[in-house]
Amino acid sequence: MLDGVTTLATQQDILDTVGLWFRTNASKLIYLAVVCLVAFACARLITKVLRRVLDRSQVPDASIFVNFARVLVWVVALTLVLKPVFGISPTTLFTALGIGGVAISLGLKDSIANTISGFQLMFSHVLQPGDLVTISGVTGEVTDITWRQTMVRERNGNIMMIPNSVLNTTTLEKLKPANEAMVTIPFTAKPGVDTDKLTKQLLETIDDAARDLMDPKHGPSVSFTGFSPSGVTGNIVAYAKSHTTLSALTDAVTRSIAAKALFTDLAASGSGRAKDMVMEPSSSS
Repeated sequence: MLDGVTTLATQQDILDTVGLWFRTNASKLIYLAVVCLVAFACARLITKVLRRVLDRSQVPDASIFVNFARVLVWVVALTLVLKPVFGISPTTLFTALGIGGVAISLGLKDSIANTISGFQLMFSHVLQPGDLVTISGVTGEVTDITWRQTMVRERNGNIMMIPNSVLNTTTLEKLKPANEAMVTIPFTAKPGVDTDKLTKQLLETIDDAARDLMDPKHGPSVSFTGFSPSGVTGNIVAYAKSHTTLSALTDAVTRSIAAKALFTDLAASGSGRAKDMVMEPSSSS
C-alpha cells in the first residue's frame, strides 16, 4: 500500500515538473513553432518563385540554386531562435563554428569542392540541364546539377552521376542534337556499281526497315568516300530519335541492308560498330 502511494506521488511530481516547465517556457515554444512554420512557408514560396524566375531568365534551372535558397532560409530561422529560445548568442555559435571550420572543411573538402564547382559550371554557362555532352567516352543529356554531382542520362536510360569537381578537370564535349543522334555505317561496293541506283535502293530499304527508330527531322543519307582494293567505299548515315539507342538503329539498318539479294559477301572492316557490306554491281535492265 505504501509503495503504491509513493509511486503515485512520484508520478504526480513528474507531471508537476513537466507542467511547470511548459508554463515557464510556453512563450519560447510558441515563438519556436511560429518561426519554424514561417520558415517552412517561406522556403516553399521561395522555391516556387525561384523556379519561375529561372524558367524565364537566362540562368539555367538546376536544383543547386533551389537547395541553396532553402538552406539560407533555415539558417536565418536558426539565427532568430538561438538567443530567445536556447539562450545561445549567435555570435558565440558562429565563433565556435569558425574555430571548428578548419577541421570541418578538411573533412568535407570534397563536398565543398563539388559545390563550388557546381556554381562555377552554372554561372559560367559551361554546362546546364538539357545539354548533350560526351564525358570520358560516355554520351548523354545533362538532367540536373546538384550540390555534389551532375547527372547525365544516357540513351539507354542509365544515369551517370559525375562529381562536379571532376568536370573542371575532365575534357567535356558539348554536342549538337543531330550529331549526338548520328550513326555511321561504312560499306564497300564492288567496282562498276551504279552509285545512283545503289543510293536509291539503300535509302528505300532503310526507310522501310528503320522508320520507327529514326528521327523524322533528319532523313538518312548515303555518301561515297573513296576507293579501296575491293571497290568503292561509302557511309550510310542515319539519325536516331529520342530515347532510341544508337546500337538499335545501327543493328536495324545493317540487318535490312544485309538481307538484300544485291549483297554477296560480308567482310569485317575493322570497325567495332559495323561490318563492311560488299555489293555487287547493279545489272542493267
